[in-house]
Amino acid sequence: MDYFRPIAMTDPARPEGALALAGGWCWFDRVEVLDRSGRREVIAADELPEDRRAALCARRPDFLGMALDRPRIMGVLNVTPDSFSDGGLYAEAARARDRALAMAAEGAEIIDIGGESTRPGAADVPLAEETERTAPLVAALRQAGLKTPVSIDTRKAPVACAALDAGASMVNDVSAFAYDAALGHLVAARGVPVCLMHAQGVPATMQNDPRYADVLLDVYDYLAECVREAEAVGIPRSSIMVDPGIGFGKTQDHNLALLRGLSLFHGLGCAILLGVSRKRFIGTIGGADEAARRGPGTIALTLAGIAQGVQWHRVHDIGETRQAIRLWQAVAGGEGR
Repeated sequence: MDYFRPIAMTDPARPEGALALAGGWCWFDRVEVLDRSGRREVIAADELPEDRRAALCARRPDFLGMALDRPRIMGVLNVTPDSFSDGGLYAEAARARDRALAMAAEGAEIIDIGGESTRPGAADVPLAEETERTAPLVAALRQAGLKTPVSIDTRKAPVACAALDAGASMVNDVSAFAYDAALGHLVAARGVPVCLMHAQGVPATMQNDPRYADVLLDVYDYLAECVREAEAVGIPRSSIMVDPGIGFGKTQDHNLALLRGLSLFHGLGCAILLGVSRKRFIGTIGGADEAARRGPGTIALTLAGIAQGVQWHRVHDIGETRQAIRLWQAVAGGEGR
């Protein structure tokens, strides 16, 4: 089987006949062809098989009413005592509400609320406890007048159901329905969008010697199957976002390989979410032991993802990321180019 990775470009000197990548701001006129034998070959974009060309070029549908012709920001709000970066900061309801409202004011276009840490080594949280951490907060935000879409970051159908009832707009499942198959049926029944993420193993053990035959192709195949299974239960591809799961059952080398090859995932025909914010390997490479000091490295990787056409970026530092994106857009030619 051949895999086709568009070589994404943003240079204003765009050759005649270059193709738009996912209907967004990047273009490509060359494609790297990969297979599991280790072959790496660059071909002209006009040599693409027609079905692969269509998947790579088609404009992605609006997501939660937002056009994907420019990079978008998902803000992270962990209402947990033990998340790796901000655990405990927003466990108190009033502080969590104020933080969500502040993120929306800073430019977050989705607020992603999680009540269970999925950091390496984290244990499962009981259903009732996770629900109590999240659903009342969603309700409080709606009562406070928040119009920004809210995502419920959970692997569990009952938790998602309570959050959707309280006013959440989508589901973000780091297990891609592998933890609780009922969650896929719930998403389909409620007609809400979903993000499906790749993870090798469960949080408690996922960093215990993760291995892949070829991490880029293995993650691509996994997500392709997840998308097919989601469609089979009634979730349209236009409502699915995919996330390669940086740091979830991956070594530093695995993470870097995925980041270098991000444009491959456009072949799935879905919007892409990149979640690198403050992760450990940023500190290892960048020399920042404390998670809160990894903002500059996060922005560097966010901009690298944007340069490959990645539409959604899940981050802690909203204002700083928004500023970086605006400057990148100014240099690259403006919003929606």
